[in-house]
Amino acid sequence: MKPLVYKKARRIRQKPVVRASMHITKGDTVQVMSGDDKGKRGKVLRVYPKTARITIEGVNIVKRHRSATQTTEGGIIEFPAPIHYSKTMLIDPKSGEPTRIRRRKDADGTIERVAVKSGQPIARSR
Repeated sequence: MKPLVYKKARRIRQKPVVRASMHITKGDTVQVMSGDDKGKRGKVLRVYPKTARITIEGVNIVKRHRSATQTTEGGIIEFPAPIHYSKTMLIDPKSGEPTRIRRRKDADGTIERVAVKSGQPIARSR
């Protein structure tokens, strides 16, 4: 008689990556709306769509203790760490206040971002 063999259930090793559709791009000026750095403004240095986070100049500064290598010097390094994009708002180009955005299609078919408060288009800076 043949012995019973139980098959292991297949498990999913990695979750599929879901990219967040973010309204913020590199080079935008944003204001932090919540957290320790609330009220600070800065330029977006880097965008991480997989984790829905952004790095802003001068915001969320952290210290890292690095040991020296053959190429780099050791010591305490300060650099901006990423924060979640939902904690920030784009700056309205007309009034300079934080605003929500809408998307609008132009006559030539390109999608542009429009400030809700003033109706002004927000250019994508690259």
